[in-house]
Amino acid sequence: MQTKNPLRLVIVGGVAAGASAAARARRLSEAASITLIERGPDVSFANCGLPYFIGGEIKQRDALAVQTPQTLKAMLAIDVRTSTEVTGIDRATKHVQVRNLAAGTTESLPYDKLLLAPGAVPVRPSLPGIDDPRICTLRSLQDMDRIKAAAAGAQHIAVIGAGFIGLEMTEQFVRLGKQVSLVELTDQVLPPLDGLMTKLLEDELHKNHVNLVLGDSVAAFEAGNALICRLASGRTITADLVVLSIGVRPDTTLARNAGLALGKRGHIRVNGFMQTNDPDIYAAGDAVETEDFITHEPVAVPLGGPANRQGRLVADHIFHPTETKPYTGALGTAIVRAFDVAAGLTGWTEKRLRAAGRDFRTVTVNDNDHAGYFPGAKPILLKLVWDPANGRVLGAQVTGLGGVDKRLDVIATAIAGRLTIDDLAQLELAYAPPFGAAKDIVNLAGFTACNTRDSLVVPVDSLPDDPAAQILDVRPPPLVQAHPLPRAGVINIPLGQLRGRLGELDRARPVVTVCALGKTAYFAARILAQNGFRVSSLTGGIRAHFDPRSPAKLPTP
Repeated sequence: MQTKNPLRLVIVGGVAAGASAAARARRLSEAASITLIERGPDVSFANCGLPYFIGGEIKQRDALAVQTPQTLKAMLAIDVRTSTEVTGIDRATKHVQVRNLAAGTTESLPYDKLLLAPGAVPVRPSLPGIDDPRICTLRSLQDMDRIKAAAAGAQHIAVIGAGFIGLEMTEQFVRLGKQVSLVELTDQVLPPLDGLMTKLLEDELHKNHVNLVLGDSVAAFEAGNALICRLASGRTITADLVVLSIGVRPDTTLARNAGLALGKRGHIRVNGFMQTNDPDIYAAGDAVETEDFITHEPVAVPLGGPANRQGRLVADHIFHPTETKPYTGALGTAIVRAFDVAAGLTGWTEKRLRAAGRDFRTVTVNDNDHAGYFPGAKPILLKLVWDPANGRVLGAQVTGLGGVDKRLDVIATAIAGRLTIDDLAQLELAYAPPFGAAKDIVNLAGFTACNTRDSLVVPVDSLPDDPAAQILDVRPPPLVQAHPLPRAGVINIPLGQLRGRLGELDRARPVVTVCALGKTAYFAARILAQNGFRVSSLTGGIRAHFDPRSPAKLPTP
């Protein structure tokens, strides 16, 4: 009896999606012929760890090599071809044209199934002086080596772009003792987050002597003994080294030339099984356009976690098509550390929802990462976004000095489980004084959202400009004196005295209650509302809006 020929799988691109697909494919089929083609010299490495090797937190370069061509060949019996480029795809004959970059030789490889995982390339705008070798981007191990070597002899370094990578690079350069300027086009760091959620990050950057330049961009570079960065505002920054961190674009020339469908921003379009418009050609990773988990609209999320899951799914669908569940979509869960502060998001933000014209509600809650009475409690701020039609959680952002990742993961899981604000209020989370509180900040967010929905409180995101409004600070007077609210005419009545001093407030004028974290202000708002006042409460408290490190209560003598 004639045996069926083994399936020929060709994978273009390694790192996350490609290497994951190759490894999963081999585990599912010992018979398959698997060829992995990588343009660079490294087939699988920890891309997200590159900044930390530059800064010295990761000591060994080899630690970043998740797999080498040799280990992949030995462990998985894969034909790994590095420094090799796929120059074309013949869909009719199901062949790829391959060129060995070192030898200059070419050949044609047949495939039964083809996976495109080419990734993305850093954005490098066409600006005067942009080709100076002291202007770097970070995407590969070779980029990392160049930046690390250049940083050793640099004193002044400019990082352009205050997104996730820009913040990581800034932190690591400061760790090396460099003077760092961080330039960001928007008026805040970490642009994907809502502005309020970045104040603690910005405070931390200033605390670590970073020259933070917001609302400005580079217009040109001028070469000399040092680089001069000319900004759009007319300001100049002098640097020995410049690192561009202003985003990435999908590397989809190969797909475009093969006639594969692309999205509006140039990403490869795929279905739920990561198939392109050619069912025998799959695509995964930073180059693809999938769909948003919540809205099912097209979205591109260049993150390592989704890329790894997509690569695994491709292999599953190739070898077990009827048993494979489709990709569920992306949440865009991400986190960054800048010195002692961490910040991140999952799902939708208020900024994105407004731009999309979708209805939503938000609350911002402020607390400590664990029980306040246990030593070492650190501030943490959480902004929750939900759908007013059904209470379903749409997204969250978390910033703080501790426990940020834990809360982001809880909310990401809640979104994936289609939980509501009522469900958040009832979540039973791990509690002991060193780890959390009996009412975790995730619970508090659920409580506050439910209170808002049920009209028990009217939250406001800023103090009103209305001169008729009465701003009521319900903190103890010593705390008010130590951390005053930057607003004239503030009335200070501590919460414990409020019921007996209602006569000091004008019932004909609206009242906005304020405290350090927002909880005491809510208690005060309930007292006033039930006594006939028109009252709202500043969500997140003073710590969220004005003083990110203000204490929740007076320190114990």
